[in-house]
Amino acid sequence: MSSAPPFSATRTGGGITTIRHELTFLNTFRLVQALVYVGLAFSPAGIGWPKLASPQLAHGVAAAYLIFALVALLFNRRSMAYASMAVSVTLAVDIFAAVLAIAAMHDARIGIAMMLAVNLSAGALILPLRLSSFFAALATLGILGHTFFGAPDNPGDRDLLEAALFGLAYFASTTLCHVLGRQLRATEALAEQRSTDLANLSQINELIIRRMKTGVLLVDDANRIHQINESAWMLMGNPRADQRDLGQLAPELSRRLYHWMTSGKLDETATQLADGVPEVVPRFTRLAPNDDSHVLIFLDDTSLLSRRAEELTLSSLGRLSASIAHEIRNPLAAIRYSAQLLAESTSMDATDQRMVEIINNHCIRLNEIIENILQLSRRERSRPETLDLGHWVQAFVEEYAQGNDLGGDSLRAITSNGAPVAAVADPQQLQQVLWNLVQNALRYGRLPGEPARVMVVTRQGEHGVPILEVIDRGPGIAPKVAAQIFEPFYTTHEYGTGLGLYLARQMSEANQASLEYVRVAGGGSCFRLVLTPPARGPADATETVQVATR
Repeated sequence: MSSAPPFSATRTGGGITTIRHELTFLNTFRLVQALVYVGLAFSPAGIGWPKLASPQLAHGVAAAYLIFALVALLFNRRSMAYASMAVSVTLAVDIFAAVLAIAAMHDARIGIAMMLAVNLSAGALILPLRLSSFFAALATLGILGHTFFGAPDNPGDRDLLEAALFGLAYFASTTLCHVLGRQLRATEALAEQRSTDLANLSQINELIIRRMKTGVLLVDDANRIHQINESAWMLMGNPRADQRDLGQLAPELSRRLYHWMTSGKLDETATQLADGVPEVVPRFTRLAPNDDSHVLIFLDDTSLLSRRAEELTLSSLGRLSASIAHEIRNPLAAIRYSAQLLAESTSMDATDQRMVEIINNHCIRLNEIIENILQLSRRERSRPETLDLGHWVQAFVEEYAQGNDLGGDSLRAITSNGAPVAAVADPQQLQQVLWNLVQNALRYGRLPGEPARVMVVTRQGEHGVPILEVIDRGPGIAPKVAAQIFEPFYTTHEYGTGLGLYLARQMSEANQASLEYVRVAGGGSCFRLVLTPPARGPADATETVQVATR
């Protein structure tokens, strides 16, 4: 039994269309039914059939029912909003009119009763089963009531049997039509859902293909391009939208396609399809196994392939370097321990002591390199937090001054007096970055014979971007040297490892920050760290950024 509310139209999409068709059929059939009533009631006297028991009643019922049928058909579209209520009211009128018509035209009772079955069946397609069964029972009672009380002669067994059979037919037809209607709507709803899923899947596939780094083209047997994604469009030199001939756009690609289709051999050498674009390696495949009319062309960007190979190589080298560093640690510790034992000897001359000192210095330098390599290989994923840079930098400077002997050098924190500078970063990784920068500034950022003066500055840049700067008043860095200071193992100091700034930039990028060197006017160096601002809520947002995807 249906659980839909009896006086509402709650279906959408394909269900609404089905109800509109069913309602239109019911109202149209009612008009034909009313015309039949009029034809029977106003038949010429010479025909003599049917014999009217009450001509005035027959004329009145036929005329009134015809007007009602016309009005119902006229308001067919407007009644869609309350289809169940409209069908219920019209079915009640149909039953009442049919019973009066049978009473006025007793000879046509079988035909009138059969036409009423069509009304009840069509209504059962829209109404819930309980309501459609109610109208079937009402029609049965109407037929039986006329048989008992309204028949011109005493009802016989034949009349009673006819009324009972009509009642049985009403219940059977309404039940069957309701079940068929419910299954039809369920099938349409499923088909509509599948159609929506298919459309969504098609859009997703189209978006994926459009955003792929690999270029994709669909070419027919006439050498015309039917589909092209953004990567292929850029790798072919950004042609105009009306240019679809592959032979004119990329002659070399067209030649390779023809060679592949005729010989089945693929030329895998890289080629450049237009000026100023990367080289590509084209691959071809048929759209269907036995379909030569359409071919898919994939364009692999060689620069992306080289970059992936380089990333894999660097990853492998990183693991290899970590393994080598572990293996070096044990013999290095033995060498340093032996050098320390030699330094304790009282029979060594000045030359031997100098040699032991050199061994210790190089052991210390090599141990720093190993520590940096191991730190780089086991670096954990950043855990960003929202920090108040002013307070955080003040605490860092105090902690650094307590843990390190600055001597005559100075280290100051300069923060903004206005609004607090907030940034999102991993506190531990940010501390390592700042420690490396301050350490370098204190070591190299000094003029000959003068103490180092280092400042850690926090401020807000354009659009509220948080900035952290480490500034010294030393001699600065030459432009040629500044271009290489972030490369691994590059150092200008005798005992430097060349990994401090490289690690600092790597950890900065892991926190979505950028680290750069800025030369200070009048002498000195500045290492500027541009951090990520915290996400703003709706109440704090002052700008709206719209991202448009095609």
